[in-house]
Amino acid sequence: MRVLALDYGSARCGCALGDPTGTIVTPIETVPNPGTRRGLAKIEELVHECEVERVVVGLPLSLRGGDSEQTRETRAFARTLSRRLGEGVPVELHDERFTTRMAQGESLAHPPPTASEDSRAAAHMLESWLMSRSR
Repeated sequence: MRVLALDYGSARCGCALGDPTGTIVTPIETVPNPGTRRGLAKIEELVHECEVERVVVGLPLSLRGGDSEQTRETRAFARTLSRRLGEGVPVELHDERFTTRMAQGESLAHPPPTASEDSRAAAHMLESWLMSRSR
């Protein structure tokens, strides 16, 4: 099953795509202003072009696991995206705590990567989601 992971932010959304076998995760281009009509259309276009069967949106919980303003905004974005994509492509939320930090540490330890930090965070989150499904 091909999965698209989104690291939502109101200014830009990091994106990562899993291969159909669920073993390879690739960070891809970010989507600017994902909550706008144009941003939602771009995500919908990615879903159709890449034959995505599920979208996983990173949920930015607080360190204690509670909600914040960003958490509430992300939940609203996921609901809007789910309505736009319809029943054929489920949208679910997955805990993304520490994925941005992992992406930041990665960029410090290695030469500058070509993927944005946001899309690398989405890739870490997708890897976490895939691991949780394999248990």
